[in-house]
Amino acid sequence: MKDKALVIFDMDGTLVNSSLTIANAINHVRKHLGLPPMEPEEILKKVNDHTIDPARTFYNARGFEPLHEKLFTEYYTENHGKELVLYDGVKSLLDALKSEGKALGLATNAYRNSTMESLKHLDIHDHFDAVACYDDVPQGKPEPDMLYKVLDEVKVPKGRAVFIGDGPRDQLAAQKAGMDYMMVDWGFSEHQNAIKSVDQLKQTLL
Repeated sequence: MKDKALVIFDMDGTLVNSSLTIANAINHVRKHLGLPPMEPEEILKKVNDHTIDPARTFYNARGFEPLHEKLFTEYYTENHGKELVLYDGVKSLLDALKSEGKALGLATNAYRNSTMESLKHLDIHDHFDAVACYDDVPQGKPEPDMLYKVLDEVKVPKGRAVFIGDGPRDQLAAQKAGMDYMMVDWGFSEHQNAIKSVDQLKQTLL
């Protein structure tokens, strides 16, 4: 696929409005760990904060543990059907990119089990040529490991690829990978110099 262009997307806050599910899943884990619930607004603000240690911040742990993944995925499995939705226009965007012959990738800090469940529930799983998740690589975003994994699987050079995300973790990962980046602003974050709508992104990419 060396001559093909590759568009890599972040998932949560970029393609999928999962704000309710993420906040509730993290609080589900916290409850089982004997920790008090956090305000959903605080969780969503910190999810994209690359300056914090998420395992310590959310679970008071030195690192993510198998129990955290089990409980988080448990909540996702039981609730994604009623809480997850695509942002308006996303399915049309993905369809248009595929019809133009572009390769599509996904790089998400979510666990693989919950990611696959989400993509299949939202009927966009088959759009992606490669999916890289938190537990697929040594280090999640803001490190570039996921982007390297997608590039390697799709066999596209980084000069033919662009990463699209909604926060500093995504931007830093793209910078470290030496890849073009586009910031969008309809998810969990607020950015001044960003693409403000799915239609605007569609026009930019096509």
